[in-house]
Amino acid sequence: MMLKFVSVMAMLGLVAGFCPSPNVGGQFSAMICRPTTSLGVAVDTSDIKNGMTLELDGEPYKVLSFSIMKQARGAAKTTIKFKNLMRGNTIENTYRSGEKFETALIEKNDHQFTYEDGNTFFFMNSETFEEVPVDAKVVGDKKDWIEEGKEVSLVFFKGKTIEVVVPSTEVYQIVETEPNVKGNTAQGYTKPAVLSCGATISVPGYLEQGEMIKVDTEKGVFLERANK
Repeated sequence: MMLKFVSVMAMLGLVAGFCPSPNVGGQFSAMICRPTTSLGVAVDTSDIKNGMTLELDGEPYKVLSFSIMKQARGAAKTTIKFKNLMRGNTIENTYRSGEKFETALIEKNDHQFTYEDGNTFFFMNSETFEEVPVDAKVVGDKKDWIEEGKEVSLVFFKGKTIEVVVPSTEVYQIVETEPNVKGNTAQGYTKPAVLSCGATISVPGYLEQGEMIKVDTEKGVFLERANK
């Protein structure tokens, strides 16, 4: 009879979200089980880093910057500037030291840019070859550094593409620029150059059309000639 009682209680515990827990004297009491969630790892203000993605109010926010303000009395405060990766807007909030957050469960996969059609950019998963359409608003100013065949990373949150990540350094061809003027040895002389991705940057005057160069895509600046 006792065995039957225990079995029934165990079944009720599974249904109601409780676990049977043994107690003194052979009796059983209900103990709440911690439910599994779709949220990421718990972190607090001391763990915050630039580039970290947190889930706030059910949406992903990337940490753009943060600062810690120590106070003569009381705990320090941390001011964090976020970018909402779904809406594109930025916010800035101040938190007490030790306040906790949940990291956003995001997925990041390599994709190859294939083509653009109106306000939609199309990418192909490098492993599954699945075609993924991405709205131009999500691509944002990264479109300046995307060209056909280039590899990028797509970031997904709950199955939706929320960000396009271009490599921080990439190689492009100069497709248009002024010819190099012989005898112009002025140090620091630069000129505008249109790259194969469509972006225009300043390059040293000695570079010619058709040359391959390495570019810092985050700052939009020339780094060096690329190895041929």
